[in-house]
Amino acid sequence: MAQHFSLAACDVVGFDLDHTLCRYNLPESARLIYNSFAQFLVQEKGYEEELLTLTPEDWDFCCKGLALDLEDGTFIKLAADGTVLRASHGTKMMTPEALTETYGKKEWRHCVSDRRCTSDKPCASDKRSVSDIPCCSGKCYFYDNYFDLPGALLCARVVDSLTKQNRGQKTFDFWKDVVAGIQHNFKMSAFKENDEEKDELPSLDKPGWYSQGNAAHLYELLKKMTSKPEPKVVYFGDSMHSDIFPACHYTNWETVLILEELRGQEMETPEEAEPVEKRGKYEAPKVKPLNSLSNKWGSYFIDSVSRRGSAEDSLVYTWSSKRISTYSTIAIPSIESIAELPLDYKFTRFSTNSSKTAGYYPLVHYTLGSQDTDSKIISTEK
Repeated sequence: MAQHFSLAACDVVGFDLDHTLCRYNLPESARLIYNSFAQFLVQEKGYEEELLTLTPEDWDFCCKGLALDLEDGTFIKLAADGTVLRASHGTKMMTPEALTETYGKKEWRHCVSDRRCTSDKPCASDKRSVSDIPCCSGKCYFYDNYFDLPGALLCARVVDSLTKQNRGQKTFDFWKDVVAGIQHNFKMSAFKENDEEKDELPSLDKPGWYSQGNAAHLYELLKKMTSKPEPKVVYFGDSMHSDIFPACHYTNWETVLILEELRGQEMETPEEAEPVEKRGKYEAPKVKPLNSLSNKWGSYFIDSVSRRGSAEDSLVYTWSSKRISTYSTIAIPSIESIAELPLDYKFTRFSTNSSKTAGYYPLVHYTLGSQDTDSKIISTEK
């Protein structure tokens, strides 16, 4: 594979809409999503009204890359090898001692490599192991986009509430109510309205507006439009699960992951950086942007682990970081970050020399803490 990637070499450029072409005010959209789901659970499902009250500090719980164990209400942050780096029961973080006692150094039970998925629900592919997409088991849920993150905070607070009401409760059954909230708020039947119930098209024959469908039909249309037997396609998207992984795995397209976590400190304006005591007397505390660093969970990309015989902790890549370098051609903070570059600009691919950091643009230190971090991080992959 070539060392560099260039948009000029692509025949077709495709874009996801939400959080890719259309960018949202994350604090405002997060509040809206959380409140709509919380109100549904309280008003329609009888959950405690305390779910409706939030403080700005509560948002620190949100961090992309977490997996929720639907059976015991535990949130998990995974290392690249599938072992557990951090965990919380509801919003209560587990101590290092409890973490070691519960999980040790073994792979998380819903993330077992080198085994086919044994779920009774069909996975997207029987060619990948459970560790590639852990949520395929149907017993856990993986949070990888900004629409989902407010739900992570809500679910954690639901676990807190149920644990307090029923002391000693070890298993939970709230997920069916969360799914009902999703169906209520996002109206899954929307694509079936306004004549979209017409017969399926056997093929796409011209540019236009299509919904549902599949990549195979689309690719046949692209062949006709480009007059090429194998047009080169690049797809931009923000979700590893629904955008990047499918485009890479099933179609072998080039993929550009939109990763707002790369924006780092450029997100914070001088006004926002001022100490609280210097701000306006009646100014309300600001909600932390969902793409900023979580004090509870640490970096989305790396974390530290203790090693026997070593006085210092070692840095390891997270499960999310490994998936980024595996399935993305490059990762950028936004479309705007590359908009002024020439079309033939040569980006360094992730696959170059098996580097997990080469594909980040524009700055590695926004991603991993320092520009020479790559040499200090140890690999936990088997």
